[in-house]
Amino acid sequence: MANNTVQRFRIADYINTGTASAPVWSFCGAGFNTLDENPKAQVDMKTYISDKTATATVKSYQTTFPFDTDLMSNDAAIRKLYGIGRNELTGADAETEYVRAELFETAVGNKYPARKFNVSVEVTGMSGSGGETVHVAGNLNSVGNFVDGTFDTVQKKFETNA
Repeated sequence: MANNTVQRFRIADYINTGTASAPVWSFCGAGFNTLDENPKAQVDMKTYISDKTATATVKSYQTTFPFDTDLMSNDAAIRKLYGIGRNELTGADAETEYVRAELFETAVGNKYPARKFNVSVEVTGMSGSGGETVHVAGNLNSVGNFVDGTFDTVQKKFETNA
């Protein structure tokens, strides 16, 4: 039987480096060492009087996307993250949109299943020793619920599922 594991390159990530009304979707590729997804399910535990063990109910999620990048001065996505940390932006100024497209799923034309998240950018470090590349690291923290849709990898456009 064939091995159907999904390699990391089959998930494409894009950060909006434009505005919400005029998005510019910049690919998170070269320069990104990691960009993971941690759903962090929030669980409500309860032990009923007739049970010896607790019952767990998932009540919400606190999704984060930890990232580690090499600072590349010509990469728009990395510069967006760096700029938020460098300028110590807060509130809405530290937020953007983020799309995660599943290239391992069947495409219709160039459109792949995708989710769009509003995220707050938490830059936790900008570091580099002498002779080394500067790293920018942190988390994209989900703000509210994601939107399910498709992402056109050629036109670089997200469309919401109707």
